Amino acid sequence: MVGSSAAGLATAEALRRQGYQGTLTLLGGEPHLPYDRPPLSKQVLAGTWEPDRTQLRPTAALDALNAEFIQDDRATGLDLPTRTIRTASGRALHAEAIVVATGVAPRRLSGQDELSGVHVLRTLADASALRTDLLTCRRLVVVGEGVLGSEIAATARGMGVQVTMAGPQTAPMATQFGPAMASLLGNLHLERGVVLRLGTGVDGLVGRDGRVSGVRLASGEVLPADVVVVAIGSIPATAWLADSGLEIQNGLVCDSRCRAGDGIYGVGDVARWQHQTLDVLMRLENRTNATEQAAAVAANILGAELPYCPVPYFWTDQFDAKIQAHGVLPAGAEMTVVEGDAAARRFVALFHRGGRVTGVIGWNMPKQTRQHRQEVVDALAPLAPAHA
Repeated sequence: MVGSSAAGLATAEALRRQGYQGTLTLLGGEPHLPYDRPPLSKQVLAGTWEPDRTQLRPTAALDALNAEFIQDDRATGLDLPTRTIRTASGRALHAEAIVVATGVAPRRLSGQDELSGVHVLRTLADASALRTDLLTCRRLVVVGEGVLGSEIAATARGMGVQVTMAGPQTAPMATQFGPAMASLLGNLHLERGVVLRLGTGVDGLVGRDGRVSGVRLASGEVLPADVVVVAIGSIPATAWLADSGLEIQNGLVCDSRCRAGDGIYGVGDVARWQHQTLDVLMRLENRTNATEQAAAVAANILGAELPYCPVPYFWTDQFDAKIQAHGVLPAGAEMTVVEGDAAARRFVALFHRGGRVTGVIGWNMPKQTRQHRQEVVDALAPLAPAHA
């Protein structure tokens, strides 16, 4: 496994559960044992969890895997004919099967590395550095209105920091949720004191004496800041595969079995695979997919030859809102509340397009949301090829 975070670890565990008794090696680019990333923008950043609590498994459970963990040594290349991975430290690792689970890297603004006080959030080290700055800052600007930016804004506001969110979309998570849901989420942020400067792009950063002092919008206006978080999306971590001969296009391109080449598989955020039911190339950046795809990859490594056709799922926690989404929420879909009350922020809504249910979303109604998920499953079933 190239990558020892959630997807890499889950693949190793699934292989053992399914009877594989051979050698397992997990190569990780960070110094930590496998840990969970979703708490970084919430519990770890807020200080309600110590960083050690994010470790995915107790040390005894990792020992029981009978696997070799190589930490703090990133992959730098792959020789495809011999299935040999080269690493930054000079290692050459040979394998009968290679699972690429290298995840993603945060996108960055031009010039951000030249100023202190500018952060991204992907790793434990990132979360620790950002928390240290937030504890002494007064004004935070979050550049980015997606899932991560919205969660960071909510967490920082709960810490008492003055927060401004900036980005080109008209409301938080508008790309993920569509206008109606995003408007509800925007109202929640406004009520909790987050200043929304949305609908305008960000032109760059402003600094003074080597430290960030503001964010310049495309309009020319400068938003004052003591600290800035850049949360403008991620790039699949595939640079090390550039000369491998594998197809790289917004991730490691895989077939419906998550296979990128002979004996090469992709799993987690980095994998862009053919979703056989929806007949699209899909790449999902969420914790649930990492675990589910790992189980499918493990089975296929062992000869199952099964397509991976999940119902996409993600969740987000912001302030007191727990929001779950199953299926696809396409642009232009019609949203219908089927349980609860949107005004009370406790409801379930179905998304329809072309007369077909495509997705379901729930706000503070997790049990009911899971129940309505079956409607999404039923709607997708007629799309499945007969041989799937």
